[in-house]
Amino acid sequence: MAEAMHAPTSSFAAREPALSAAPGAYDWVIVFLVGTLMTLGAVIVYSASVSIDAPAMNWQQWWRTPLRQGVFAVAAFVLMALVARTDYRAWAWDEPGQGWRAGGWALLAGLLLIIVLIPGVGAERLGAQRSFSLRLGQVALSFQPSELAKPALILWLAALLTRPRARVDDVTRGYLPALGSAGLLIGLTVIEDFGTAALMGVVAMAMLFWAGARWLHLGVTALVGLVAGLALVLLEPYRWQRVITFFSANPDPQREGYQVNQALIAIGSGGWLGRGLGAGVQKYDYLPQDNNDFILAILCEELGIAGGLAVIALFLLLLWRGWLISRRAPDAFGRLLAGGLTLTICLQAAFNIGVVTNSIPTKGISLPFVSAGGSGLLFLGVAAGLLAAVGGRATSRDTSRDTSRDTSRDTSRDTSRDTSRDTSRDTSRERKRAT
Repeated sequence: MAEAMHAPTSSFAAREPALSAAPGAYDWVIVFLVGTLMTLGAVIVYSASVSIDAPAMNWQQWWRTPLRQGVFAVAAFVLMALVARTDYRAWAWDEPGQGWRAGGWALLAGLLLIIVLIPGVGAERLGAQRSFSLRLGQVALSFQPSELAKPALILWLAALLTRPRARVDDVTRGYLPALGSAGLLIGLTVIEDFGTAALMGVVAMAMLFWAGARWLHLGVTALVGLVAGLALVLLEPYRWQRVITFFSANPDPQREGYQVNQALIAIGSGGWLGRGLGAGVQKYDYLPQDNNDFILAILCEELGIAGGLAVIALFLLLLWRGWLISRRAPDAFGRLLAGGLTLTICLQAAFNIGVVTNSIPTKGISLPFVSAGGSGLLFLGVAAGLLAAVGGRATSRDTSRDTSRDTSRDTSRDTSRDTSRDTSRDTSRERKRAT
């Protein structure tokens, strides 16, 4: 992916290949992979949400039962299908005045991230004030602005970095405006959601790299980001405790190491083929956040390590397909958009898998399309739809190679023409002298 996009900024507009598909076309592989993950997630969340004292089925109060995830999964899939058939170029910044389309979503996300911090407005959950609590009749819903901030940041950076006369390799004309706007959105997110902010920071750096930013600028930015991240970890005792617990040789399994220990027990007790769907034990209040951040542990307990490997394989296929789409996208905006969306989804999955398997320190980040969630699942559906929309317009060949080949051909032609002209001029001069 980096090979396709890490080029001078001017090369983005060197040659834009013609669109290869009719409007409304979409990449069915992305839709299939995401639909499979959503279906699997709805089934596992349903199983993990069943408790001894609550009914599994209650159609009149579906929002209080495991049916809730299935309803949101269907809504997210429909939303993905609708977005996939739209023209992603509507979000591009091709002409002066078009930046508000993508910038409006980034501005809205920033405003919501500020409003949610106001006491009495944002709802506090698990010690963090990061969501709005909404109620439609008897249905209680929650909305996290950080879920909107992720796709909004990608849309905005893709539009900003490919706008007319953009120069990402120039500090004042390209790099600082992109870095400043991304840093503002990430800074508002990190106040109450360190994990999501770290994810957004990595994606923003990757998009700047693909757009052609200089190594010196990226290195300085990465160093400042690492120092700021370390300071934020040290300033919050619970974050530092998670780091200590991770590096501890024998963390207390009944205190700070309890959650990860129970997750590993769930994975190990499932074996290769699992206890059977619905037959898990850890979901009965043994494993905290069993249907959200640690849903993979419940999946491995009931469907075995084979089921967990199947989920990982689906995300690897999604990564491969997104990488292919980004290389074959017909324009610079599509390449950056597809690359950013793919990296966000797959890197979030990698973070979650790392936490559940005790490979990285614990952080509150969900497994895309699989963990329980309402607004988060809907925004992920939008992100997958945009990726599928870019895939529907992708060419059948690598556009970066085509561009380089065309450039080399044009250069060779110009060189041959100049050589022939110089030769003919020299010949005519010699004839005149001889005469």
